[in-house]
Amino acid sequence: SEVSVSWRPSAEFAGNVYRGEGILPASPQRVWECIKPVAGGPRTKWDHNVKDFEVVEAVSDTVSVCRTTTPSAFMRIISPREFVDVVLMKQYEDGTMLSAATNVEHPLCPPQPNFVRGFNYPCGCFCIPLPGEPDRTQLLSFFQTDLGGYLPQTVVDSFFPASIAGFYSNLTKAVKALK
Repeated sequence: SEVSVSWRPSAEFAGNVYRGEGILPASPQRVWECIKPVAGGPRTKWDHNVKDFEVVEAVSDTVSVCRTTTPSAFMRIISPREFVDVVLMKQYEDGTMLSAATNVEHPLCPPQPNFVRGFNYPCGCFCIPLPGEPDRTQLLSFFQTDLGGYLPQTVVDSFFPASIAGFYSNLTKAVKALK
């Protein structure tokens, strides 16, 4: 599948907001099953940028505080990270499913040793049904992440576009494996 990745300076912090868009060969429900932010979900198996995902507090059926950890990346130049976010899941009348998140501090989740605390600014993924094509889904994603630590912006700028393209490629393999 083809994926388009673009970026521009973020209005939230000194980095970029990245936009990924692609068509996946599966129904929105199958795509959602692979990306929805739930503990024990398949994302830790197929997404190479997610080592662990836990729900710190379930605020409601659709809102939770979550901690995500990532492995080292970019030939170990980027150390393991942890992110604590408030996450909203929503389904719209047209069948679009949304996961949106932003960083938050939570008393049950202080910074952990051996991880650099990163910060997700408002971000999310939209699984959008394609009219007349029940087995194809438009996935639109937005990321604006401050990886924290002492990384030069050039390293971050080199890492993110390839990482997003890999996200779409690995997700395509994961939804095909569900069939």
